[in-house]
Amino acid sequence: MPLPRRPLLAALLAGALPYRPALAQAGTDDAGVWPRALAVPGGVARLALGPGNAPPQAFAMVGGARVPLLVLGDAIAWTALVGIALAAPPGAAQIEVRDADGSERRLAYTIAPKKYREQRLSVAPRTVDLSPEDNARYEREHAHQQQVMATFSSPLPHAQDLALHAPVDGRRSSSFGLRRVFNGQARNPHSGMDIAAATGTPVRAPLPGQVLDTGDYFFNGNTVWLDHGGGLLTMYCHLSRIDVQPGQPMARGAVLGAVGATGRVTGPHLHWGVMLNRAMVDPALFLA
Repeated sequence: MPLPRRPLLAALLAGALPYRPALAQAGTDDAGVWPRALAVPGGVARLALGPGNAPPQAFAMVGGARVPLLVLGDAIAWTALVGIALAAPPGAAQIEVRDADGSERRLAYTIAPKKYREQRLSVAPRTVDLSPEDNARYEREHAHQQQVMATFSSPLPHAQDLALHAPVDGRRSSSFGLRRVFNGQARNPHSGMDIAAATGTPVRAPLPGQVLDTGDYFFNGNTVWLDHGGGLLTMYCHLSRIDVQPGQPMARGAVLGAVGATGRVTGPHLHWGVMLNRAMVDPALFLA
């Protein structure tokens, strides 16, 4: 006869029953839960950490750095959300877990392969090769962006807040993970969702947060970063205007700017990025 839920929790906490960690896979037991689990490069793994009176800490190695992970749940079940970088190789991976009692363990999971679309284009060299001045500007901006992306703050987002609505209505004009090859030279894969919309269309925050950074960048044009806590950040690029400033709190649905065509683009659209533990992941996994 199965134990009632609370006695089962007590038994687990006391060590009377073994706890076997599990990986929630998309399309199995995570229906109605966001972000949806898809353990592939550019995806999100949901790793069950087990019960506990206090949340454990979890960490992953990202680009040679030990990065804290977003942990959500309650005493009955804690879950680590792991953003998987597009450059992550398929195969075995693991995270480190430090429980509330100070004990440490490793939790393994598997990154499945995923083949994203590739587009080969022949263009004039001047459109892809940066001048020394432009390259110097890009390097300065890249260093600043790395500092922005390392943000990990509290309070953490609520699990119910992670079912997002797109920040602007419109047609998806470019796929996440798309790799363009210009004149035989491969570029970094597309790390966000492009949504085609008219210049001036309001762009709204898809969940509560705080304005982390704003600026006019060489490739991204007018850009806003929002911090939602726990290493979950969102980015909005090519804006025609920015209506917010760093440090400003944002409610879900609040306007942060407007669609535009600033930066290196060919037409008005919003480039929307979602970052989790310093990895750009597919925003579609968060869409309700």
